[in-house]
Amino acid sequence: MIQEPKPPRFDDDGLIIDTQGRTEIYDAKYLVAAVLVFVAKSDGNISEMESQQMLALIEKYFEMPSAESLALLTRAITESAENPDMSGLLGDLSSILSTEEKEDIAVMLLKVVATDGRKDAEELEKLSVAIEIIDIPADVMHRAYDRYFAETGK
Repeated sequence: MIQEPKPPRFDDDGLIIDTQGRTEIYDAKYLVAAVLVFVAKSDGNISEMESQQMLALIEKYFEMPSAESLALLTRAITESAENPDMSGLLGDLSSILSTEEKEDIAVMLLKVVATDGRKDAEELEKLSVAIEIIDIPADVMHRAYDRYFAETGK
């Protein structure tokens, strides 16, 4: 008898997924890194500038040491290559984030998209998809844009 996978569930800040005898636990930090990678690699690759930007954002937002931030980002990049359809996993992120956290992540996503100075259609499309997946309301996105422009002076 084939056993159906259990639906994802949350424990503190983590997402727990039971599949075929294995339990995967994704913490909120990993999921944030994964959504940054999801948008950054939309044009086919992640530039050095985008990698540096994501690393800096993760270090600052989570107040993590550089080595730990690098390990987290590397894991997110590796797993996104192994599982190119991360949207299901990232969709579960929306239910563990507060409105303020969604705004913070939106600002981080905007910074990643703008890092290399190009606004490729693929990146903008993935940004829209990420916003939809995470369920960031329009008013929160407007605040995120305001913060982005205030913080970057652009």
